[in-house]
Amino acid sequence: MNGYTILRGMQHYVGKIRTLRNEIRTQRFMDTLPADIRKDIGWPDMYAERRRHHN
Repeated sequence: MNGYTILRGMQHYVGKIRTLRNEIRTQRFMDTLPADIRKDIGWPDMYAERRRHHN
């Protein structure tokens, strides 16, 4: 393994961690919205459906 390969692996790992943190932050924010607004935008049903197809 050369230095470039290690750096690239680290960047990939950091990117995944950043994505997970952003998703958690978004979930927390959306959960603070009033129920009627969440229902209007399809939260969490639309999010759960997206997560099922994404994984």
